[in-house]
Amino acid sequence: MMRYSTEQAVQYHYGQFPPESIDYKMIMDALLGATDAISRFDQMLKNIHNSEILLAPLRNQEAVISSRMEGTISTLDEIMQYEADYGDNDGSSSQVRSDIVETVLYQRTLKNVQAAMSDGYPLSKSLLRTMHEQLLSRGRGAQKSPGEFKKEQNYLADRHKKSILFVPISPEKLDEGLDRLFEYINNDDSPVLLKTAVSHLEFEALHPFQDGNGRIGRMLITLMLWSSKTISAPHFYISGYFEENKDIYIDLMREVSETGNWNNWCMFFLDAVKNQATYNLEIAETIRQLYEQMKGVFTELLSSKWSLTALDFIFTYPIFRNSSFTNKSGIPASTASSISKTLQEKNILKVLEEGSGRTSTLYSFEPLMELVRV
Repeated sequence: MMRYSTEQAVQYHYGQFPPESIDYKMIMDALLGATDAISRFDQMLKNIHNSEILLAPLRNQEAVISSRMEGTISTLDEIMQYEADYGDNDGSSSQVRSDIVETVLYQRTLKNVQAAMSDGYPLSKSLLRTMHEQLLSRGRGAQKSPGEFKKEQNYLADRHKKSILFVPISPEKLDEGLDRLFEYINNDDSPVLLKTAVSHLEFEALHPFQDGNGRIGRMLITLMLWSSKTISAPHFYISGYFEENKDIYIDLMREVSETGNWNNWCMFFLDAVKNQATYNLEIAETIRQLYEQMKGVFTELLSSKWSLTALDFIFTYPIFRNSSFTNKSGIPASTASSISKTLQEKNILKVLEEGSGRTSTLYSFEPLMELVRV
């Protein structure tokens, strides 16, 4: 780091968390707008009986975008093909680009921590370490102390300009800083959206891990909104807006430590929630409409008691191999093969890779993939 300029470096805001005051008059319009948008999004979640099936693509989309913000470049198609080829068996994943593995780990980590919280585990330092351990269990992050808080000072830097932008809290003060953060999360009585805005920034300013802080911090947003029952299902993803406004995102976070003024950051965050909730609602509604449309198509085309089972499988795994169609759906092999063939002939499924030897055909459900590619 000695080669990097420190002229623009902003130091962590020691002694200034939690913020002493937020100007509610200044942020009220943004708070009301975000509250209204996320309420409409949550109403949709409550009305969808199979949200886990219909909104799984949004989790994968979030994994791609959040990882991309950290320089991990993969596509949604690559992630879905990885799942089709390996599923939960990662023994062969050494053959796969590390970018793909890291993005898959993001969506699995988020799914697993949501399951843990459903089982009663609270948001805590211990849960953070568990998340981090899984997120960095393979790929390049495996060399960066998975599951361990930092022991050396870290930095946020602009690598192109060789400039340090921000110096997070020191390792010696980290434990105390995390205790303050979770005390605030658990006991502060601010509106949840405002508390989430402040908590996300504070987590990033603490930068508790050697690597993976951005991804964990963005997961924290979804987890806080869900655990507070602001959203009734764990499906709210915000990385798209942050990526589109990445320079503003970073500048406003630095401004808090530099000036002690949290208001501009809070308004930006609330605008992010409003915009992303509106976008997520539109995409989710489009996915729901496609599902309803395809329900009729599958029923008519297949004339089988397995029609809706096939539909649910294909929405959950829009890129799949015929072998996993049988194994995961419970549909008999001959019936599954016949269903795939019929859907292919009607251009509902696209063949990405013809079967050969022991490897079965790889299909893509293009009507859904076209909606969620980023």
